[in-house]
Amino acid sequence: MTVSADDFKKALQLWASGVAVVTTHSEKWGPQGMTVTAFSSVSVEPPQVLVCINDRADTGEGIKESQCFAVNVLNQDQQELSNQFAGGCSQQQRFENTAWQAGITGAPVLTDSLMSLECTVVEKVRAGTHWIVIGEVQSSVCRSGEPIVYYCGAYRQLAAD
Repeated sequence: MTVSADDFKKALQLWASGVAVVTTHSEKWGPQGMTVTAFSSVSVEPPQVLVCINDRADTGEGIKESQCFAVNVLNQDQQELSNQFAGGCSQQQRFENTAWQAGITGAPVLTDSLMSLECTVVEKVRAGTHWIVIGEVQSSVCRSGEPIVYYCGAYRQLAAD
């Protein structure tokens, strides 16, 4: 028996996750970025993470060309930024009025995010409609704040102690 796409999506809405913007910069495409919730650590030695990118996402083409990306975990004040990078506007518009700087790999690092990891691609694995992109972390920056969380189709904030 196969689970329907609707049932699968409904089940996944019950998984609370952080929200991140994956960015890259390539000669052909310039700065690119997209909002993701499919991000995870893979290994400590060497430090590696993975992101899942829909094969229709243009940011994936930039990562393919540049072979690097940054994962920028958003803080609780960045819901609008998450929506901006989720689509509906051009790549150029996504970076307008967004504080960022080129990192050591050339990927845009969002300077107001909670945390940023710059990575070089070590492997890409095709899985259904997505690419699982594994990157080795080259740089890590942590900032103060609280994360934004996505749960049941809505943004949430962690409760204070």
